[in-house]
Amino acid sequence: MNAVTAHKIRKTFPAKGKPTVALETISFEVGQGELFGIIGPDGAGKTTLFRILTTLMLADEGTASVDGLDVVKDFKEIRKRVGYMPGKFSLYPDLSVEENLRFFATLFSTSIEENYDLVKDIYVQIEKFKKRKAGALSGGMKQKLALSCALIHKPSVLFLDEPTTGVDAVSRKEFWELLRNLQGQGITIVVSTPYMDEASLCDRVALVQEGRIMDIDSPKGIVDKFGSTLWSVKADRMYELMKALREMEDVASCYPFGQEHHVVFKDETASPEKVKRSLMDQGFADFKFHPIEASIEDCFMKLMTSHNA
Repeated sequence: MNAVTAHKIRKTFPAKGKPTVALETISFEVGQGELFGIIGPDGAGKTTLFRILTTLMLADEGTASVDGLDVVKDFKEIRKRVGYMPGKFSLYPDLSVEENLRFFATLFSTSIEENYDLVKDIYVQIEKFKKRKAGALSGGMKQKLALSCALIHKPSVLFLDEPTTGVDAVSRKEFWELLRNLQGQGITIVVSTPYMDEASLCDRVALVQEGRIMDIDSPKGIVDKFGSTLWSVKADRMYELMKALREMEDVASCYPFGQEHHVVFKDETASPEKVKRSLMDQGFADFKFHPIEASIEDCFMKLMTSHNA
């Protein structure tokens, strides 16, 4: 039995003119004990999907189940079995760290002491601040408190909606280490993130854009399907360089990536030297032009381009 199953989930919201489509026939499965990532930018539909799977919102069409239970018919039982950490900090800022944790434990008729083994690796990092008001914690500490509260009733499936947004790089790394430890305890984890680099930390990922899943695979599987030679291009006047590359007949795509541009040619036989000479003729200088390995973000950009074509 899969831990999570979604089949042709569709959700729209009222808007002037025609309704806004948040999710369009979303289907996927998450295996027991898997760390599954929903990867996509803001507005891709990640939060709407999580709210449906955690029984906080009804889909317009389609079906979904968590732990083999239907999200509509069995919503009360599902709420006992899942942990949910929304993207926005939703704990009580005027309660202390300890008071928040005890409050959430009470909601599920349990206690900190009863399930301490499950949260101890996380809680020990914030325990010295246990008397501090939750609203006065740093971003990373708030996330660890929220995760502790989502785990205190020992859920079988954990939903984390953009848990590292706005958190510093060190705290992000620590947070993902905590998730791996939780997975080792048999908890299924479904996590959403707009950070493409976090995709490589999941067992499998679904790349989503505008309410649609573009691909589902392991991070390595997605990269292996890139299927084209990717080129890194740098020169002076980078903005003008991007415009010039996009106007070239041989160039299929060109987009900025940090301090370089990533370029894919329409034909693998296209000559980089020919492109370089053409750009030099247009007055560009200080060229750096070499093939590189594609990343998850490159794969996302290619998929997005093909879906919008």
